Amino acid sequence: MTNWHWQTLNGHPYLTCDLLQEWSHGFLTRHFSPLEPAEITPLFQLQAIGYQLKQVHGSVVLTPQEIASTVDRDPDNNLARADGAISDGPTQGLWVASADCNPVLIGDRQTGRVAAVHAGWRGTAQGIVTHTVKKFLAAGSQIENLVVAIGPAIDGEVYQVTIQVGAEVCLPMLPRLQGQDPSEIVAAALALENSPLLPDERPDRIRLDVRRANRGQLELLGLPDDQISIAPHCTFQEPENFYSYRREKLKRVQWSGIISRG
Repeated sequence: MTNWHWQTLNGHPYLTCDLLQEWSHGFLTRHFSPLEPAEITPLFQLQAIGYQLKQVHGSVVLTPQEIASTVDRDPDNNLARADGAISDGPTQGLWVASADCNPVLIGDRQTGRVAAVHAGWRGTAQGIVTHTVKKFLAAGSQIENLVVAIGPAIDGEVYQVTIQVGAEVCLPMLPRLQGQDPSEIVAAALALENSPLLPDERPDRIRLDVRRANRGQLELLGLPDDQISIAPHCTFQEPENFYSYRREKLKRVQWSGIISRG
């Protein structure tokens, strides 16, 4: 099993994953607040430039060059609207913010290229992690060289959603059921090995583990189990280290990021 490790930076704890040991990276805790990527990046690599996005729960993935040139920007902070960033050069620090959503960091062991993705249930239903991997492949990456770490997020055992949401998130794993009733999609998803869904005591609700849904999409692309790792930490159940929107109903986030190498 891939190991996750607690590290300390400036006295604050954060997580790293063995799969990404070739890169400077971190899944930060709430203790780094209120620092933002521009301040955090040089703590990991002095000469690196940090990039962040205006996350909108979609499936758009941009390179730093595209981030700089896009006209689709948030008027309040001038950040590009997207939920994923993929490097197009060395020493680029890519960061995403999350509270209960999945922070996903990806690296190509051959090229040194990396990506950071914010995958909540909406982004996962739209296949943002799949889109990101396809961007790697379009740039010349090979599946056997990609490694993926899915960071702390809300655990399925404590994440109750509607049947409709469960069906939307699982449909990318079951494309043959496109157009079917949500209850049929949920029933089929429950029968999957390592299903993203867990039963709920209410018949109109289901428990959803978005991390497993993203793993399922990656496996459909051909990534083997040993190239994917999920952090054994739940943002909802570990208030000492993580913000959780579902627990607190406040818009507070922790950052996760990775720095590309040449």
